[in-house]
Formats: sequence, C-alpha cells, structure tokens
Amino acid sequence: MKFKLLIAAAALVAIAGTASAQIKPEEAIKWRQSGYGFMAWNMARIKMNVEGAAYNKEEVVKAANAIQAIANSGMGALYLPGTDTGTGWEKTRAKPELWTNKETLGKVATAFNKEANEMAKVAAAGDAAAAKDQFGKLAATCKGCHDEFKIKQ
Repeated sequence: MKFKLLIAAAALVAIAGTASAQIKPEEAIKWRQSGYGFMAWNMARIKMNVEGAAYNKEEVVKAANAIQAIANSGMGALYLPGTDTGTGWEKTRAKPELWTNKETLGKVATAFNKEANEMAKVAAAGDAAAAKDQFGKLAATCKGCHDEFKIKQ
C-alpha cells in the first residue's frame, strides 16, 4: 500500500512539474495579478465592515475565507522563471529582489499566510472589535510585502 502511495505521489509531482513548465510567462503573470486583485477586493470588503458603522459578520466571513483560500493556494508557483519581467494584464511590478531575497520573501509570505488563516478564524467568531484588530495585522503583512517586493507606481 505504501509503495502505491509513493508511486502516486511521484506521478503527481511529475505532472505538476510538467504543467508548470507549460505555463506561458504572460499567463502566470495574469493569474498572479488576478489573484492579488481578488484579494484586494476582499480586503476592501473587510475594511468597509470593520471601519464602518455597521458590522456585517457574513460579509467579513466571506471575504476572509476568500483571502485565506488564495493565501493557501500556492500562488508562489506562479513566480516562474521568465516572469520577473513581462506583461500580464499590465506590466509586472514585482521587484527583482523577489527572486534574489528568498529569506525575506519566506518571512513575509509565512506572515501573510498566518494572518490570513487567523483572519478567517476571527471572522467566524463574529466579534467586530477582534475582526478589526486582526484586519490590521493582516493588512500590515500585505504592506510589508508591497514595501519589500512591489514596484510603486
């Protein structure tokens, strides 16, 4: 049984590697940009609720779950060789340091995933004050990555 699982895992890794190799750089950049745009929209949904007069738990939960899903989706796989420059929906704004400063990249990515997962938990609990506090922590991780790795317009 373990041998069959090992063979199946090896096959999946081979298929994933082949699929990544077949992605055109422009497509990878578009998918990255789409993912980040979707997260930005959901961050705005949370912000409107935690900073506005009326707190809508259902909206915060939906938005937090969407962010959590993308945070854990493996978007790092879209930073393929050849995607450091080029155009997706627009010219990529990833700084060259994203490909060379792996230690800092790992730290900011881990922090973002941690806070995105926590945001989903806090949102589900329904406490508006706790959601506002957690949103601040999540937003700080976004800013940290932007400051380190995104070219400002």
